[in-house]
Amino acid sequence: MEGFEKINLDQPVNLANDTVAPTTNAMSSPAPRRKMKFSFRNHRKIGVALAVVLLLLVLSVFTVVLPAQKTYKSAQKTYAQVQITIASIKKQDVASASTNLDQTRADLTETQKDLNSMSYLRFVPIANWYYSDATHLMNAGFHGLDAAGVLIDSIKPYADVLGLKGQGSFVGGTASQRIQTAVKTMGKITPRIDDISNDLNQARAEIDMVDPNHYPNFGPGAKVRTDLQKVKTLADQGTTFISDAKPLIKILPELLGDQQEKKYLVIFQNDKELRPTGGFITAYAIFRLDQGIVHVDTSSDIYTLDDTISNKPVAPKPILLYLPNVPQFNLRDSNLSPDFVNSMNTFMDMYKKAPGHTTVDGVIAVDTTALVAAMNILGDVEADGTTFTTKNDPRCDCPQVIYALESYADQPVQGIRTNRKGIIGDLMYAIMNKAFSSSPKLYWGPLFQTMLTETSEKHILFYSFNQDAQSGLEALNASGRILPFDGDYLHINEANFGGAKSNLFVTEGVTQNYSVGSDGTITKTLTINYKNPYPPSDCNLERGNLCLNAVLRDWIRIYVPKGSQLGTNQGSEVKMTSYDDLGKTVFEGFLTVRPKGATTFTVNYTLPFKLASNSTLPLLIQKQPGTNANDYIIQVNGKQTDEFPLSTDKTLKLNLR
Repeated sequence: MEGFEKINLDQPVNLANDTVAPTTNAMSSPAPRRKMKFSFRNHRKIGVALAVVLLLLVLSVFTVVLPAQKTYKSAQKTYAQVQITIASIKKQDVASASTNLDQTRADLTETQKDLNSMSYLRFVPIANWYYSDATHLMNAGFHGLDAAGVLIDSIKPYADVLGLKGQGSFVGGTASQRIQTAVKTMGKITPRIDDISNDLNQARAEIDMVDPNHYPNFGPGAKVRTDLQKVKTLADQGTTFISDAKPLIKILPELLGDQQEKKYLVIFQNDKELRPTGGFITAYAIFRLDQGIVHVDTSSDIYTLDDTISNKPVAPKPILLYLPNVPQFNLRDSNLSPDFVNSMNTFMDMYKKAPGHTTVDGVIAVDTTALVAAMNILGDVEADGTTFTTKNDPRCDCPQVIYALESYADQPVQGIRTNRKGIIGDLMYAIMNKAFSSSPKLYWGPLFQTMLTETSEKHILFYSFNQDAQSGLEALNASGRILPFDGDYLHINEANFGGAKSNLFVTEGVTQNYSVGSDGTITKTLTINYKNPYPPSDCNLERGNLCLNAVLRDWIRIYVPKGSQLGTNQGSEVKMTSYDDLGKTVFEGFLTVRPKGATTFTVNYTLPFKLASNSTLPLLIQKQPGTNANDYIIQVNGKQTDEFPLSTDKTLKLNLR
């Protein structure tokens, strides 16, 4: 081979200088071409090189691989401990959560030490990215633990009052006395929300230093990149949420009547007769909070209150068009705006015209789903001589309490029954009274969690006239607001203008089908399928029957991004109109659904923006208060990409290409 000299094994070798000894043969041969020697010296160089490589490998094992393995195992141990801590929190076990938080901190500290042993990676190109990311995430973890620790320490004294596991500070006396003591001391605890907010801000700052783009979008790196993006999003949302909710949390003692009693107007919305903010306004009550204890000052039928208001204005156009024989604008029909705060402003303007109206500090709306949820925990409740249960009643295939309330309020009877719908206020008071007289350990925790769920699902809505409190409530999405959104938007809002309780029987399924043109134009086809599989009720009032299932007369409004263009439509029994409201474009129509029948409503429209190449489309779907988890389907060019029940507002990112 060129470059190497052929070794003549017959020639003697001078080991002193690794050269071949000259031959004694007198005959000479032509001089060979000059070639590189392959000598023992070269062998030694290769050996040294191999030794260096082996040494580097050994050093790598001890300085990189073993520390990395140790750090990885330590991180796994810490993660396992975090899961244990989360489990304690989910079980509402304050004492166990506190202990597990301490152990998590100890494990995280050990993981940090192991990571620090690899600090030399800061000087290694590319590797320094990942070491830096791990360090920032570690620091964020400590700040998160600090925030969690403050939160746990803050609620420890209220463990008994909140029905949590663990020994609280207010275990003596009656339930009412414990609540009073808790509310009085709450003002000393709530300022610590600033500490929680500061810790979360520092955690977010550390997470913001992590760059998900350091990780490949294929193989194992793709999951790391996705997880980091989720962590950054959650950190932003969590920090913003706490920051926005701070004003509400700080004045919570004041709202509960710590120093001065507060009064709230509680209205009952019958979601079985659906209206824009959750249901037909059936009854109302004035609740007074004094150091956390609820007192009911007034409970009455909304019709009785309506009759005290004179000189009512002419009813708005939708009522004149679709609600037969109602020429005047009544208090019970005032919740026409899908935005709860807007509707309650209208309600309060009319309510203040009623003789003897009460000045209140806010409005709380409750529907039948929330009542049933509370009774599922507390059991049977007695009110006004009637026992209410959540057992199924075959007359409506619904909880007995629903049928009993409808029967009490609407079924014709001989003689005069005053304050017919006021029974609802009595029932709400009976539920609260039973809750306060029940074991906190047994009932209060589940009740607290259930009410949070009912609020998130918009079966309970809040409107406080205190600006700070209202800001916090809106941060919790507890006020039924129509929200601004950058991207696609959908809110289907319906009103039952038939008088019957048809929404108890009608189901809805919603499909959104997207198509994108070559220029990025987005066209949507929205289809709503209605079904009522139940037979009609005998609605002959002379025979004294309860009219529950009759024709659903449905005023429908579709809220979409402002500037959307209405295309073809089917299913509306009137010509659909388009206009702007609440920062959205609205498509309005009207349809009917009969018992044992089905109806399909379809509308096609174009969004006011185009989809850029290689981008996703954000989508916010807002749930109408009072509705149950209607089934939603997402399609792209007719192919289904997602399906879910809409139990709360939902944000998605859609891949349309």
